[in-house]
Amino acid sequence: MRYCKKCVQPDTRPGIYFNKNSVCGACLYQEDVNRNIDWISRERELRDIVKWAKETTKAAYDCVIGISGGKDSTFQALYARDRLGLRVLLANSEPEGITAIGAYNIENLIQQGFDTIKLRPNPGVIKKLIKRDFYKFLNPVKVTEYSLWSSAYIIADKFDIPLIIQGENPGLTLGARNTGVGTDGDALKANNQNTLSEDWRSYVDEQISEKDMFVYHYDQEALRRKGIRGLWLQYYAKEWSMSHNAEFSKAHGLRVRESFNPEDIGTYGEFYQMDSDLVQLNQMLKHIKFGFGQCTDHACYDIRAGRITRKEAIELVRKYDGKCAQRFIKQFCDLIDISIEEFWRVADSFRGPMWKKDENGQWSLIDPIWEQEQLDCRI
Repeated sequence: MRYCKKCVQPDTRPGIYFNKNSVCGACLYQEDVNRNIDWISRERELRDIVKWAKETTKAAYDCVIGISGGKDSTFQALYARDRLGLRVLLANSEPEGITAIGAYNIENLIQQGFDTIKLRPNPGVIKKLIKRDFYKFLNPVKVTEYSLWSSAYIIADKFDIPLIIQGENPGLTLGARNTGVGTDGDALKANNQNTLSEDWRSYVDEQISEKDMFVYHYDQEALRRKGIRGLWLQYYAKEWSMSHNAEFSKAHGLRVRESFNPEDIGTYGEFYQMDSDLVQLNQMLKHIKFGFGQCTDHACYDIRAGRITRKEAIELVRKYDGKCAQRFIKQFCDLIDISIEEFWRVADSFRGPMWKKDENGQWSLIDPIWEQEQLDCRI
């Protein structure tokens, strides 16, 4: 694998962009944030959109925000209401197997003073879809992303709310420029993300009907014809960052992990992906497919924020990336009714070309970043 020269992002991320100097799109965007973006102009553009939404709305609300209750959605909701003066309706699609801390954080956000609509996908349907995506893509959270993202768009359509506010644009934060989501402020294109780009109708079969899939999709062009707009708050808000949003949200009651083992969840970050343990397992599976997991993602964020050095990031990735507690694997196998042996048979069948197996049957990465850099990166 080739790695970004500024962070630790590999070239195996779907849609990733590297320039001729081997710098990834996410680091190039951070350079723009620090040096080139005219934030005054973007603030003016945002205020114009806000004014339009207030003057256009025929509903009791000016905007709808899809929330998970985490650091980003907490910041989005309070920013939209308190900084922009919008009347906000929150939409929450409850994840499968929501954690106690996830449930607490959603309620904490609602208690800040918001009307909220909660959607709960049919458990019987979603378990079938999760199992299908595990076998087809080795990505059991794929279909849960459909309902998570679509909820705000569905609510905006049905309630005639003119504006949808989303948080981060993956084309910017992850550097995945080579996708249809783009690098601008238009969030109606959210369903062009790699994870969401498969037509929702492909899930329909003899067990799953089109009506079963109602909460898993939205019609981007129909929303445009109706005059509904969507924006990425990250594109317009200069202060947007993972660490800023976390500190802001903790000051408003967000709970984070405490006294946790990083090897259980595959990362050192205490405020990421707290609402469902299915995420931790999926990040391990991502590591199997692409050679990197969520520790790589979080280390990249922290390098760009100046919180850690690249040398420190490499050691964190070496220690924690791709790790996952056995209990999460067992929970998942129970959820979709397969054995542990079957789980590993399927998982290993998706291993990317960056893996090698030794004579003892153990897998390891070929030429990982800590070997390429030849650093004594103990921290």
